[in-house]
Amino acid sequence: MFEMLKVAMLRGGVRGLAGPFLIVMILAMMVLPLPPFLLDILFTFNIALAIMVLLVAMNTTRPLDFAVFPTVLLITTLLRLSLNVASTRVVLLYGHTGPDAAGKVIESFGHFLVGGNYAVGIVVFVILVVINFVVITKGAGRIAEVGARFTLDAMPGKQMAIDADLNAGLIGEDVARKRRAEIAQEADFYGAMDGASKFVRGDAVAGIIIMLINIIGGLVVGVLQHNLDIATAATNYTLLTIGDGLVAQIPALVISTAAGMVVSRVASEDNIGQQLAKQLVSSPQVLILTAAIIGMLGMIPGMPHFAFLLLAGALGWFAYYLLQRTRQEEEQAAAAEAPVAAPSTEAPEASWEDVAQVDVLGLEVGYRLIALVDKAQDGDLLRRIKGIRKKFTQDMGFLPPAVHIRDNLDLRPNGYRITLKGAEIGSGEAFPNLFLAINPGNVTGVLPGTPTRDPAFGLPAVWVDAAVREQAQAMGYTVVDAGTVVATHMSHLIHTHAAELLGRQEVQQLLDHLGKIAPKLTEDLVPKLLSLATVQKVMQNLLDEGMHIRDMRTILETLAEHAPHTQDTNVLTGLVRIALGAAIVQQFYPSAQELQVIGMDKELEYVLAQALQAGGSAIEPNLANTLLREARSATQTQEQMGLPTVLLVPGHIRDLLARFLKRSLPQLKVISQEEVPGFKTVRFTSMVGGRA
Repeated sequence: MFEMLKVAMLRGGVRGLAGPFLIVMILAMMVLPLPPFLLDILFTFNIALAIMVLLVAMNTTRPLDFAVFPTVLLITTLLRLSLNVASTRVVLLYGHTGPDAAGKVIESFGHFLVGGNYAVGIVVFVILVVINFVVITKGAGRIAEVGARFTLDAMPGKQMAIDADLNAGLIGEDVARKRRAEIAQEADFYGAMDGASKFVRGDAVAGIIIMLINIIGGLVVGVLQHNLDIATAATNYTLLTIGDGLVAQIPALVISTAAGMVVSRVASEDNIGQQLAKQLVSSPQVLILTAAIIGMLGMIPGMPHFAFLLLAGALGWFAYYLLQRTRQEEEQAAAAEAPVAAPSTEAPEASWEDVAQVDVLGLEVGYRLIALVDKAQDGDLLRRIKGIRKKFTQDMGFLPPAVHIRDNLDLRPNGYRITLKGAEIGSGEAFPNLFLAINPGNVTGVLPGTPTRDPAFGLPAVWVDAAVREQAQAMGYTVVDAGTVVATHMSHLIHTHAAELLGRQEVQQLLDHLGKIAPKLTEDLVPKLLSLATVQKVMQNLLDEGMHIRDMRTILETLAEHAPHTQDTNVLTGLVRIALGAAIVQQFYPSAQELQVIGMDKELEYVLAQALQAGGSAIEPNLANTLLREARSATQTQEQMGLPTVLLVPGHIRDLLARFLKRSLPQLKVISQEEVPGFKTVRFTSMVGGRA
């Protein structure tokens, strides 16, 4: 026992003893007799605890902010039952001595609240039990049950949304881990609330049974043991029992109300009081209409005119106050936004400073999307774009140019477009007040909203209201906000156009950065063996086929080794790919020892090799059509098996096939046999064959 207390002290100090001490105290009350004075203290503590729980529930902004509530529900239920047992013992032992036998608290509830009439007390007690059991507890339990089911159903969609944000660079590993833990904790919370609500329902039933037992037991004890007449015994023991029941059921009702508030509220940044103020009494029009209706009812003959007209006047005054405050806020906002007249000056002469350079990466937004990029309006798109650039740098191995953002009145109000060197490479629409529910292919229902397509990947999607967000996640949709839609689209496009983002300036910065670590390597290569343009072209070739250039040491060492023999960028790219073979294979098969790939028919390999030897750089039309058709069929088969779409061919025809298939089948990656490490095994799952 002392060892357990010592461990609790070491882990949590005095706070570590609070929980065990409370449980031991509750269990002790069921066994040990308590004096009336101590019962008064404990009943008062029970009421204070219930009020404290209610206030905490009202001031939380999310259910998880009060995650300990299911445990609190169990402890408070046990506390009430223990007090019932302790008070029952005192009532039956000393109830014959008078109405204060079980303490002043029970006496006050038995006399003051019900006027000393035990019939009224029984009715009030039964009504409280019915309200608690039938209305509040049953409703809260149902909400918790549905919330637990919907939360579990929505977990896959929420996990996919977290993975999407992580892959887009919008969040880091720590944030993603924290959000995943919150999702699991939310599911545990609603499941625990579903079970904990059964405690309160059982407590209500136990209250009725305990009351009946106390009345019958009091009559038996009073008449048979203390020789009281039936009327006196009924009055004494019934009033004490009613007081005991009320002093337990009122805190139970308060706790049940707190449970209903916790599980029925919608997650928001405001607590319940702030939500009520903002959403219930913030509209002057609603208050004016309500005041008019109440005022008309108050003028009907026979109605209580004073009460109705007083309330109508109060509502009308409050509506007038809200209108005046709204008008003042609008005038202050207009004054703050009024442009300051600039002094008229003579227009300056044109100069070279007026020549505007084209932005390498640009984002243009319609006027309704300005809030997404305006920090003053809590727009976080700028922060997300910074995260995208950082994620791209970590993935691809070089820093992309900065994204220049500007508004464009020629676009649709909710439209945006992404430009590369002044040319549009992507566009779409985003609605700041709505959420995009993306169908990943396994949803269980249809949502009300505006059908569209995910601008990044072309998946079917629906723009929905915030009220439908939880329902959409429960159906399996991936739900994201407008800022995430734009950020994900941009992330996808800059990865797709990575080769075009690698200019000579970026290559020179890469060489300068590597020169700090391996100065001899960069000095011997550029410009002694290869020009900067040749190195840039090799790296662009790698990026163009989805490869990263993080392993700059291997790339430059390979170029330095073969540069004295050839200056052909395609040949050098092939040699670099062989040197990076292990990384290329790992990109498609992260941990597989056996590579399940698409193979090519030997006759077709021979035909393509002959075409290359003859000096051709294109494929004969009939052969091209057949090759494309069978490659598409093999790719579909590979996708249906859930395998990477990788075509393995001899090295001398890899470049030709990669350039030919890239436009029609961008998802099919072509690697050469020389790129496969010797410790990997290869198995062909399908073959591409063609006949001219």
